[in-house]
Amino acid sequence: MTDELRGLLRESAESHLPDRARMLARVERGTARPGAARRPRDRGRGRTRTLSWPRILLATLATAGTLTASALTVVAVVHTPEPPRNPTAAAPTATGRAAPQPDGSRTQDGPLWADGSVDPHSNSFWAQSNVTLKAGEPLTALVVELRIALTEGVKDTGSWRTRPAADFDLSTREEGGFLVYRWALKPGRTVPSGEHVFAGQYDHAAGGRDAKDDRYRIDAATGAAGHGAAVWGGFG
Repeated sequence: MTDELRGLLRESAESHLPDRARMLARVERGTARPGAARRPRDRGRGRTRTLSWPRILLATLATAGTLTASALTVVAVVHTPEPPRNPTAAAPTATGRAAPQPDGSRTQDGPLWADGSVDPHSNSFWAQSNVTLKAGEPLTALVVELRIALTEGVKDTGSWRTRPAADFDLSTREEGGFLVYRWALKPGRTVPSGEHVFAGQYDHAAGGRDAKDDRYRIDAATGAAGHGAAVWGGFG
């Protein structure tokens, strides 16, 4: 509803509000007429009946009440708020982008178990972070996201996984202070039950690197009904 239309409705409502002073004056004039209270009522058929002043008052008040209710109805319509135009979006599923990384850890959820670790073959200039996944049932949807904090010298040098590369869409990007590796299972593909590893490889500044801020998250679905499971955590 536009502001112009609201204004027109409000003016219309105000124009129908009863004038209390004018109504009371009309009632007083009716009661002050000579002989008004003594005039006998004509009960004959086909002739107009004269109303006494109490009935005039009641009719006037009833009319005023009707007009007031109508005016309030119009004003209520004018001020009715419009519904929100931007409803909250639905949360992502396991087949879409992984949800934001929460704090703490949850390493098991139903048939899904995971662990994060720095590969023992890492050295003073290069490292590999492994996300190990164990599935108790075949997975019909899977998103694995590995986040490496952008400490000094961190730069992507590659990635790998124990499952066939053709089964996944892989993306690597820098986002919010992290180097992010993301593997998403392609529609129609499945991951069998068992143990699987997803790894990101990167250079870093000389010396030991602290992995305390690195994170991982896995979102998966199992079975035809697509029952969801999610696990997340850090790196020891």
